[in-house]
Amino acid sequence: MKIVQTKAAPNPRRVRIFLAEKGIEVPFEEVDLMQGAQKTPEFTALNPFQRVPVLVLEDGTAIAETMAICRYFEALQPEPALFGKGPLAVATVEMWSRRMDLGLLLSVAQAFRHLHPAMAKLEVPQVAAWGEANKPRALEILKIMDEQLAGRRFLAGEHYSVADITGLVAVDFMKPARIERPPALENLARWYAEVASRPSAKA
Repeated sequence: MKIVQTKAAPNPRRVRIFLAEKGIEVPFEEVDLMQGAQKTPEFTALNPFQRVPVLVLEDGTAIAETMAICRYFEALQPEPALFGKGPLAVATVEMWSRRMDLGLLLSVAQAFRHLHPAMAKLEVPQVAAWGEANKPRALEILKIMDEQLAGRRFLAGEHYSVADITGLVAVDFMKPARIERPPALENLARWYAEVASRPSAKA
């Protein structure tokens, strides 16, 4: 078993944090996206969408997509439950996980991919106007997060979950995307300080 990744990319980091929270160790194999490693026939055979991370099992089965990989390990080792326990908690975690994934992280990633000079050869064509359009969307979601966090410790309630993992990675990814976190969002700042200080955040 191994996980193929590019360490600097946000999605592999989500998996590393998840595994660290579980206390699960899996070897990682590094590929260089900037050098086009994802476009090789070997990598494309693992994931035709040419994205990292990819979990490769002992029998050669390849599982791509960040949350699919995390769910695989959640099923193998249910505790600590990072996808929630009980119908309401599971649904709430799923709701906030999707908001962080398809809302915040996607908006930040689009700003990064369409505005950062280093991404010019990977994002063809780069559309600067689209990158700029995603910045206020990211800030809007941060404000919603701040409002929700006024009455709860973590995004989905009182327990740390995959929603917090994606939220943390997305907020950190704002730095290379050149989106500044508004200092007035005090609840968000409190939450960020807590999740960023967890040992798993360094994974």
